[in-house]
Amino acid sequence: FFSGTMSTGTGADNTEKAGSGTHPPRCLNMNSVYELKPKSYDLKCVTGSPNRGLAEAVVNRLGIELTPARVGTFANGEIDIKILGNVRGDDLYIVQPTCASNGCDLNTSVMELLLMIHTLRLASAKRITAVVPHFAYARQDRKTEARVPISASAVAQLLMAMSVDRVVTVDLHCGQIQGFFHNTPVDNLTGYFLFAEYFKMKHGEDTKDFVIVAPDAGAVEKARNLADKLSASHVVTILKRRVEKNKVDSMQIVGDVAGRACIIVDDMIDTGGTMVKGVNLLKDNGATDIYACCTHGILSDPACERLNGCDALKEMIVTDSIPQEDHEAKCPKLKVISLAPLLAKAISLIHHEQSLGVNLFKPDVCGTPIRAVLNTFSPQ
Repeated sequence: FFSGTMSTGTGADNTEKAGSGTHPPRCLNMNSVYELKPKSYDLKCVTGSPNRGLAEAVVNRLGIELTPARVGTFANGEIDIKILGNVRGDDLYIVQPTCASNGCDLNTSVMELLLMIHTLRLASAKRITAVVPHFAYARQDRKTEARVPISASAVAQLLMAMSVDRVVTVDLHCGQIQGFFHNTPVDNLTGYFLFAEYFKMKHGEDTKDFVIVAPDAGAVEKARNLADKLSASHVVTILKRRVEKNKVDSMQIVGDVAGRACIIVDDMIDTGGTMVKGVNLLKDNGATDIYACCTHGILSDPACERLNGCDALKEMIVTDSIPQEDHEAKCPKLKVISLAPLLAKAISLIHHEQSLGVNLFKPDVCGTPIRAVLNTFSPQ
C-alpha cells in the first residue's frame, strides 16, 4: 500500500526502509481485506406479543426460525425491545397483527410494531417489511362527522415515519387505505379464496346453488369475488342504517334468498350484533342454511354469546389473523382457517423479488396443495 517508507507525520524521522533492519515494513495487506466475504441477504422474521403462534407457523412454512427478540415492559409500563441476533444487511419481516390478545392491548401492539421497525433500522437491516394481517384503526378511514380523526391515516403516517420499506396486510377494511402510504408499497392480500376452498371441501358442487350475501355496501366486492370462486350465481346485499357505533337501526335485503343456502362474507366481526341481525333477517326471508365468514374475528364480548344464541347460524368461519383459542373455547360454531401458508408464500415471493399477483394465487401455496392452506382442517 505504501511503497518503502511510512511517516508518522510528527516531523521526526521515523522512516523504515523495506528489507533493512530486523523490522518488516509497515504495510497494509489489502489482500486480507478482500478475503472477507460479503454477508448474505438472509430472510429473517421477528414478532412481538399479540400473535406469536401465527408467526411461528409462518416461519415453520418458510423453513427458518424466528429471530430471537426480547419484547417486554419496564416497571413503569414503557415497552422494552431488544433484537437478540445480528440482522445487519438482512431482509427482515415483522409478523405483528395490531390487535388485543395474550395480555397485550391493541395500542401496545401498535407501539411494539413501531419500535421494532425503529430498532431494526438502527440495527442496519437492509429491508424491513411489516406483515400486519390485522390492521388496527382501519374502520376509521374517513371523516364521517365533524371533529373526528382519520385514524387509519395516522397509523399509516406513523409506520412511514419509522421508515418501513413495505407493508403486507390481509383484507383491509377499505382498500383505499393503501393510498395513505405515500411511496411505500402495500400488499393487501385477500382471504376470500381460503373461504372458497373451505366451502368446496364441505359442500362440493352444491356451492353453485349458494347465495353470497354482502352485509353492507362495502362488502359487495368481497361477496362478488367469493361468488366467482364458488361459481355461485346469486349475490345479494343487506342495506343497513346505523344509528351509532355497533348499533344498527334497520336492515333490508336487496335480492331473493328464499329456499337457498346463504354465505355472509365480510372483512371482520366485532361484537356480532349486526351479524346476528343479518342472519335472522335472512332466515325470516326464507333462507335455509346460513353460514358466515369473516377474515378478522375480533369477537369482542358479547360476540360469542350472541353467535351461540343465534340458532339460524350454522357456522362462523374466521382466520387466525387474531388469536382464536379463547374464542373457540367459548363458541363451538367457530371454525378457524390459518393464514400462515398464505403469508409464508407472500414473504418468500417478496424476498426473491417475484410477483405476488402472478404467483401468489397459483394452485399451490408454499409448495403444498392449496387445501393445505386450511391447515389440515377437515370440516364435518
